[in-house]
Amino acid sequence: MFGLSPKEDRFYLLFTQSTEIITKSLKRLQGIMQQDCVSAEDTAQMNRFEHEADNVTTQILERLSSTLITPMDREDIYKLAQVLDDIVDLADGIVERMHLYHTVKPSLGTQELTHLVGLAAEQIQIAFSGLGNIHFQKTKILAAAEEIYHLEIAGDKLYRQEVARLFEYEEDPIEIIKWKEILEQIETTLDHSEAIADLLKSVVLKYD
Repeated sequence: MFGLSPKEDRFYLLFTQSTEIITKSLKRLQGIMQQDCVSAEDTAQMNRFEHEADNVTTQILERLSSTLITPMDREDIYKLAQVLDDIVDLADGIVERMHLYHTVKPSLGTQELTHLVGLAAEQIQIAFSGLGNIHFQKTKILAAAEEIYHLEIAGDKLYRQEVARLFEYEEDPIEIIKWKEILEQIETTLDHSEAIADLLKSVVLKYD
């Protein structure tokens, strides 16, 4: 049975902090997507989230290098920490692009795609809340992973529809380039959520 002893509990707490940062950064991203434009303060706030996430990731990796016995394989801890951090990096990059490109209010489809990413972030947080005791939380973790898969499938479909809509209805080629790149970043964020689900399933199978 896999569980965290008090001495190892710091890894669990740091992962919890990381997922909390993901959730709040994605909620802010959803709010920004409903605005008419992106301000410098919006980009600064997302950048602060990105620095928070980097700090937590650094703490995880430092603890990993100084801990003799870890609660799971070092490679698993490293991969989970990096992919969690990548999601916040991607969210920060989305807002930065929107600000630099002086975009107007996104389409409803783009907003919905971002909403799916936010839902995936919530499932990531739910799944990680069970890592402290995988044996008893296995069902919750796997259910969250499955929900992330469903969200990623829905996101792939919506992404293709939005790209098709751009080419069909947008007459300005510059706007097509802008929004296609932003849509790709949003879809990539969902792909990273799916990668986390894969890692979580692997951890459950390995340590349950």
